Amino acid sequence: MNKLKERWGIESNFQIAIIFIVFAVTGSTASYIGKPILGYLNITPDTFNSILYWTIRILLLFIMYQFLLVFFGWLFGQHKFFWNFEKKMLSRLGFKRFFS
Repeated sequence: MNKLKERWGIESNFQIAIIFIVFAVTGSTASYIGKPILGYLNITPDTFNSILYWTIRILLLFIMYQFLLVFFGWLFGQHKFFWNFEKKMLSRLGFKRFFS
């Protein structure tokens, strides 16, 4: 646990618990609201090829996850940690120029 606290630059076990809760809530929420959004856009396995459907769904979930992670991080009082986490993750994916 101490290695994780040192790596993430946090002080308490309570903060780790909050961070884990934010990750769980964000993933569950992104997955839960993804299907209705695709249904509203009429993107279903019946109207699209299953590979294309799942590609679109995964891309939508990835994008929603990024926004929800920062939002729930802010809601739980950990905005600074999750904003830095997002910047680091997106820069690894090639979006570094947007955060310079």
